[in-house]
Amino acid sequence: MRHGQPQLDEFGKLSALDMKDWIEHYNQSGITRQPAPDASLELAATATVIVSSSAPRALTSVRALGLKPSLVDALFCEAQLPYGRWKLPRLSPFTWAFVLRLLWLCGYSPGVESAATAKGRACAGAQQLQSMASEGTVLLLGHGLMNRMIARQLAANGWTREKPSGNRYWSPQVYHCDGG
Repeated sequence: MRHGQPQLDEFGKLSALDMKDWIEHYNQSGITRQPAPDASLELAATATVIVSSSAPRALTSVRALGLKPSLVDALFCEAQLPYGRWKLPRLSPFTWAFVLRLLWLCGYSPGVESAATAKGRACAGAQQLQSMASEGTVLLLGHGLMNRMIARQLAANGWTREKPSGNRYWSPQVYHCDGG
């Protein structure tokens, strides 16, 4: 399940260099005080094992669901976002996040993990979740891109996704092992 909506201050247009501070602020943010959707609460209540990334927005999402994590691990944190060293143009932080993520996917990763390293982390995360599934239903409170990367690995390992439910805040993706 993706975390709830992050609590972010208003930012105007920024340079790629200014994104360094924005990314740090985003990485430390909790979530808004809006309640978790009923469907997310109901799904979360069925989990036996609760796993969370160590990011504050994931941890506050676990609490918003009324749960306590069995495991908190940076392994499940979002793939890191680089920033640029240029001062122009000035764009919204969300436009920059999109542009910088595309650049990251193309190999631009100064000062942050590469896409290949993040993929390896997703593989390790999928293996850990698969192992914990022997204890019962596992709920991971994670992040958009890393959740998708883990999901790809689960599918490659023979797990099947139930109907897609999007990538919005609080959106779950449910997988089950074809063997059981």
